Amino acid sequence: MTKPVSEAPPKTELKKPEKKELVWTKEEKDNLKSKYGSEILVENGSYEDVNTTQAPSDAYIIKYMHGDKVHFDLTRGTKIKLFDMYWDKFKGGIQSIDYGKGSIKPNLWGYQSPTTKKKKRKA
Repeated sequence: MTKPVSEAPPKTELKKPEKKELVWTKEEKDNLKSKYGSEILVENGSYEDVNTTQAPSDAYIIKYMHGDKVHFDLTRGTKIKLFDMYWDKFKGGIQSIDYGKGSIKPNLWGYQSPTTKKKKRKA
């Protein structure tokens, strides 16, 4: 038989996703390409977010401390430039710089095939 309405199981509330703290400002991100020759692909993500295969194979996983919390970023650039970039920002909070798990060729990252123009037929 069915239970009376008063004994129905409690409804589960939907959890709102946590709003992640942004460590890099928009101005800093815009200046990274010209100053350090690097690019942040995933900022302040979980380890699962930065450990994706849908990233370029030359990306690095940066683990660093900021405000007593461990953060992970997925960035592109040379290892030395990345170290300089994070050292200038955090003054020693860097814990590790490891290779990412990306499987996309770097020259194909963000590539969009050109649109083909319709050829005119000679009549």
